Amino acid sequence: MTLSVYRHLLRLYPAFHRERFGEEMFAVFCEMQAETATKGMVARIVFYVHETAGVMAGALQEHWRALGGDPVWLWFPTRRFTMRTEFRFPKATAVLMTIILAGVVLAIKRGEAIASSLPHVNPPVGPIQPVHSALLPGVALGLAFFYAAGLIGWVILFAMHRSGVHRLAETSAEPK
Repeated sequence: MTLSVYRHLLRLYPAFHRERFGEEMFAVFCEMQAETATKGMVARIVFYVHETAGVMAGALQEHWRALGGDPVWLWFPTRRFTMRTEFRFPKATAVLMTIILAGVVLAIKRGEAIASSLPHVNPPVGPIQPVHSALLPGVALGLAFFYAAGLIGWVILFAMHRSGVHRLAETSAEPK
């Protein structure tokens, strides 16, 4: 495909789109063509087919948008030829959010059921005494141990690096 053929293909786009992006699209095509010129014949053919399909799909999509239709439902996928700037949630997000909402509602209902099943005692139950955990000091001690081990390791590596740099500087100096 020559540059003049690509310029003619760009005429498929609506005039306002061609005026705004035409030169940039042509410049990018020229750069990509120059990169592909050093590759094999198959790579060049794939490049030209990909670019031709991209220009045709993009032109059709822009004409559709110009007519007022935002989403394009064509008989071939255009996602690989166009870049989209809008943010999209994955399709599974709505399902996961519904499952999480159902879990929260069920937890609230279970909590209300547990609260209503407790016997109502005339004198209220006294304050609940906190239970001291044996796990927390062990976790804190483990974190302190690994922090100290990491710090010692860093100091050793730093000392080795310093001494290695000095040895390297001495070996690269000219002999006396």
